[in-house]
Amino acid sequence: MPGGHVKLQSLAKRFDEVTAVDGISLEIEGGEFFSLLGPSGCGKTTTLRMVAGFEPPTSGSILLDGVDVANWPPNQRNVNTVFQSYALFPFLTVAENVAFGMKYRSVPKSEVTTRVGEALELVQLAGYGKRRPNQLSGGQQQRVALARALVLRPAVLLLDEPLGALDAKLRRTLQVELNGLQKQVGITFLYVTHDQEEALTMSDRLAVMNHGQIAQLGTPEHVYTEPADAYVADFLGVSNLMEATVEAAGVGAGPCRVRLGDFLLDAATGEVRATGDVKLAIRPERVDLHPHETVGANRMPGMVERLVFLGSTTQIFLRLANGAALQALVRNDGIGLPYRQGTPVSVALPADALRVLPDPGVSVAEIHDETLGDRLLDPAGAAPV
Repeated sequence: MPGGHVKLQSLAKRFDEVTAVDGISLEIEGGEFFSLLGPSGCGKTTTLRMVAGFEPPTSGSILLDGVDVANWPPNQRNVNTVFQSYALFPFLTVAENVAFGMKYRSVPKSEVTTRVGEALELVQLAGYGKRRPNQLSGGQQQRVALARALVLRPAVLLLDEPLGALDAKLRRTLQVELNGLQKQVGITFLYVTHDQEEALTMSDRLAVMNHGQIAQLGTPEHVYTEPADAYVADFLGVSNLMEATVEAAGVGAGPCRVRLGDFLLDAATGEVRATGDVKLAIRPERVDLHPHETVGANRMPGMVERLVFLGSTTQIFLRLANGAALQALVRNDGIGLPYRQGTPVSVALPADALRVLPDPGVSVAEIHDETLGDRLLDPAGAAPV
């Protein structure tokens, strides 16, 4: 489906003395599933409401298919919104709820019936048209809300935490269905969520927001494996963050040598040319555990403090010899784990999994050529951090 290109330029929103959105710039390609991710108060929902037309921006522009609509009313923008609350009319049938918006679009009656049927089939609710909302489950009601938005054929569909009111199992099911639906209809989706799993599962690209600004933008894999800073590493999934000191900065693309207590380790990703105090990040699934007598590079002795069974995996809480807390994630393959509380282990931290994240004020030997703004406007989202 053509169209659906969104470009935000220096977009800002202030409420009296509070800056909710602080001059963000980003570009969303037509047909892309794009997510704004962050905690409450980071500015993601305010950004969505400005795109929808529910909030006027303090400054900046909102371009939809090349036209600045920042000062247009909501009904003149070719966008539609799905909210967390389904907002269905209880006195109307499912079909009447879906058709409601077309009353104001001068759509011929014969076409209304066809489009309602197509929309309900898209969301797997064919045959439910005569039911009332109170005869549906929460997941089915959310599908009706989606159908009501899609039937108007917007260029951009805005979704404000639409799965937030559902139980965990149903959310996971609808994540897959929603992603498949978006690919089927080809409409640009701008999705707002605080749920990391939702953003990672469904998005083509995502932007992690913090204090009204974009902390990092890229593909889910890129942002997860290469977080730009400690905030992104800590917010997006589980990440082990440890205080360290650089003993020798990396040369070229080589690793740097960092000190954790009495131990020296190589770290090969992130700001390997930083100096001074830094944070080291490593994902739990990259931490390897071996018998305590095992020796080799990039290892530290540790002790198991607690095990948490998660079904397909077991989460192991460790205490390293330097006092740092660490988590490891081990796949349950049916063999059984040799670890118990108090088990001494040798903890391997692969150099290519250790990421250097400078603390504020730490000098970096080489400044990146591209600016943050350049990275935010790069649709590929693959600029190194």
